[in-house]
Amino acid sequence: MNTTAHDFVTVDMRGLKAALVARAQAERVSVSVLLRGAVAREIGLAVEGEDGRVDVPSSAASKATSVKLSIRMSAEEARQLAAGASAAGLSRGAYLAGLIANVPVLSAGASRAEYIATLMASSAELSTLSRNIHRLTALLRQANVEPARPYREMLDTLADDVRRHLELAARVLADLQPRSRSAASSAHSTR
Repeated sequence: MNTTAHDFVTVDMRGLKAALVARAQAERVSVSVLLRGAVAREIGLAVEGEDGRVDVPSSAASKATSVKLSIRMSAEEARQLAAGASAAGLSRGAYLAGLIANVPVLSAGASRAEYIATLMASSAELSTLSRNIHRLTALLRQANVEPARPYREMLDTLADDVRRHLELAARVLADLQPRSRSAASSAHSTR
């Protein structure tokens, strides 16, 4: 028997209900979890046991009608689920859905945040290359050859640097997307 006391508040949403429900569905959390988090942030309190924030790519799954699922598992399994979801920066529901969809970064137990940080760092390096090329172009237009000479080494490795970034980006993005079971099987057999 559940004897937990609940604190309820009724709020007139004044036309915001549809957007609230849509946001909760997109983040794969209940409306209550979303609202508790928003209220806690607004008043500067932490809500214990709240699901983590969700970054779910737009997909058919996030647009589908959500259902509440109740599952039984051992305390240790529940702890592992919560820890994995927290490490991935996802709600437990989104994390479990990602595992079911065979998202490689989640299935491998890797850090989703680290993958994204790696991609961002590589993109920042590519941005630096772009600025250097712009500066080099300006120097050459002015026929200012001597200050342009230090850029020579950058030009020699430019194609390889861009190729490495594109390969990294493709790998990271592929590992963050769900794989079909047949694609996952062939990927494992080729390794």
